[in-house]
Amino acid sequence: MIALFKTTALGLFIMFMSVGGAQALSAKDIMIMVDERTRQQNDSSFTILRISTCKYGLKGSKVKCTKKPVVKKLESASITVGQNGKDIQSILFVREPKSERGVGMLSHTYDDPAKDNETWLYLSALGKVKRMVASNSDDDSEPVSLFGSEFTTEDQETGKIDEYEYALLDRVTYKGRKAYVIEQVPNANRARKSRYSKSVVWIDQERFVMLKAALYDRKGRETRRIFANKIEKINGIYLARSVTLMNLVESRLSNMALLSIDFGVDINSALLTKRALTDTTFREKHLKSLRAQAN
Repeated sequence: MIALFKTTALGLFIMFMSVGGAQALSAKDIMIMVDERTRQQNDSSFTILRISTCKYGLKGSKVKCTKKPVVKKLESASITVGQNGKDIQSILFVREPKSERGVGMLSHTYDDPAKDNETWLYLSALGKVKRMVASNSDDDSEPVSLFGSEFTTEDQETGKIDEYEYALLDRVTYKGRKAYVIEQVPNANRARKSRYSKSVVWIDQERFVMLKAALYDRKGRETRRIFANKIEKINGIYLARSVTLMNLVESRLSNMALLSIDFGVDINSALLTKRALTDTTFREKHLKSLRAQAN
């Protein structure tokens, strides 16, 4: 199942094109559509993920792990809320390895630039919930890592479109796909919270999904690269089944593999609360219901 179509910026564009209109998209228009695609993936969805992290090196021209990867399997539930469904509430739990089962992260992401996103982390060994600071306001601070991987909460954010300036740098063919190359530069307010001075992204011209990204630190050095692969259409939504993030400074990489995703799942909003992080019986009751609904 999939949620009903919303009249969003993407919806208005599709309706405009369907009646014979034609108009060149600006760089910002393109990124609004990409953001909408991402938001659709989080609309009443239940997901099973596998994240593998390792140190890497070059063997010939190929990137290879130099040590056995650390592998974690995660369960994630998310819903869209707020005005026009532009805010996202999500919760992730470690399912494997067994020694880390119960470690969880709760995130509330807001489209409004005036509202900082909120993240709470629960480590079962400590037995308490810790609220993570949203701002990345000094050179020593770091965004929150997703369970020890190279992926961070900042890398996973949606919305906040108005906090960036966009420029269409080029139109290219990348891996057989026609793509827009777009530069994103944070405005002054966003720059105070971000580790990045800019990013350059390759966007599929037909499917409006990211194919590749280059991320630059505050000194203008490219420090991270992201590659999206195995892009498939699932329940009418294009998404990548495999995303790899390379940390060029630490020579570490993480791959996030989408093992399964179910849309239109009946998710009780009570699951997306701090109680679910600490109350095992409560959490498992809700997760059991989601597992039963999954295909």
